[in-house]
Amino acid sequence: MNEEILVNVTEMESRVALVDHGILQEVYIERHNKRGLVGNIYKGRVVKIMPGMQAAFIDIGLERTAFIHERDVAKLDWRHESNIAQLFHEGQDLLVQVTKDPIGSKGAKLTTNIALPARYLVFMPRSNHLGVSLKINLKEERERLRHLLVQLLEMEKFNHATGFIIRTAAESVNNVDLQMDLKFLIELWYAIFEQSQKCQAPICVYEDLSLSLRMIRDLPSKSTNRILIDCLKTYQKSDKFVRKLVPHLIGKVHLYTDSRPLFDLYSIDEDINLSLDRKVQLKSGGYLMIDQTEALTTIDVNTGTFIGHRNLEDTIFKTNMEAASTLVRQLKLRNLGGIIIIDFIDMQDLEHQKQVYQHLDKNLKQDSAKTNISQVSELGLVEMTRQRTRESLQNILCEPCKACAGKGLLKTAETVCYEIFREIIREASHYDSEYYMVLASDSILDRLLEEDSVHVAELETMLNKSIRFQIEPQYSQEEFDIVPLYSET
Repeated sequence: MNEEILVNVTEMESRVALVDHGILQEVYIERHNKRGLVGNIYKGRVVKIMPGMQAAFIDIGLERTAFIHERDVAKLDWRHESNIAQLFHEGQDLLVQVTKDPIGSKGAKLTTNIALPARYLVFMPRSNHLGVSLKINLKEERERLRHLLVQLLEMEKFNHATGFIIRTAAESVNNVDLQMDLKFLIELWYAIFEQSQKCQAPICVYEDLSLSLRMIRDLPSKSTNRILIDCLKTYQKSDKFVRKLVPHLIGKVHLYTDSRPLFDLYSIDEDINLSLDRKVQLKSGGYLMIDQTEALTTIDVNTGTFIGHRNLEDTIFKTNMEAASTLVRQLKLRNLGGIIIIDFIDMQDLEHQKQVYQHLDKNLKQDSAKTNISQVSELGLVEMTRQRTRESLQNILCEPCKACAGKGLLKTAETVCYEIFREIIREASHYDSEYYMVLASDSILDRLLEEDSVHVAELETMLNKSIRFQIEPQYSQEEFDIVPLYSET
């Protein structure tokens, strides 16, 4: 019971950190003005058919048209058609769900195979499949859950050709909790379907839960000791949500009221900043170099200052073993997806290659994202893929650096302003000053005095102290200082 979930909520953003034994494992960030779309259900309109690609473009009311491939069309929709051009036509209305947010120049990815998740079940109204998570290993438990679900469906007299997946969290669950999930999902689907019949496309008919509620639904495991939330409003919503849908978490959700910022408990902000660096230091003295591009991510393993105690081959093996553990944490922390190439240090010993591969594979099994991995090649390379459904941490927090024509990255003005707010709150818990002076570049002060002026005013009201600003022409966009000051007497 050493796992904790920290939920930090402000007017601008929500951040959720999963911490295990005091070490940050995963972080989720949602800007309230840029909420993700995954899970949202839309009544869309077909605007273009691409027979050669077996795909279609769908207008769901966003800036860029969304995209659906034939493999993401529910089997119940195909009937006897063999071509997407025979199934869909321009101007046709469709009920679709977003499976991947718009990334870069690509529009959102869609499916008609709608899935509505709850704590223990995923309801798929356009499928007739009943499955059990493969992570539930015991055959007896899988059969028990399957039989229990069939019984509940009969009790509810719900005989439609629909599908369900029993999630990993359902292991050892009783019939009462499973029935609560089932009723909730059926009622939710009826409400969504009725809403879709009344409105005109393109329009959103269902918006997924907020980040904090999604994480309370999906992240907790048997090892979760407590969930700390530093916002009263979010805590009240979460407590109500838990009592209604996740009763086994009752007593684990707590309101954090300490003056010390919640993420300071385990230096979360420091870890987030380190996760934006290319270089990741290993405890042995070796290091990783992580380079993320639009096409793929490369991870290069180096021995660095680690010289070992026996011979070169032993040094290389130990460095690669440590790297195999560390890089998996970095994949989760940075939310890196797509194609990933890992360049381990060349190993001559085939047994060493085998052990490094097995160690990497074992660590990847703890990752909730789907991964596929190849064997270690003669050059020490491992090719793998990791499921990508949302932007990476780097893409959320950073933007291409204008000073170097896009060759590097720079934190956005929005990110730096939010850091300034957090730093002021941190300073206020340590110093009883009369007001604060913010020293920053002109791009940062422009945002603080314009887009974020309301948040500045709210912070002044909360602290009962004024905040003043001074431009520092020599500061880069990421540099700032907070100076606590006192009025001259």
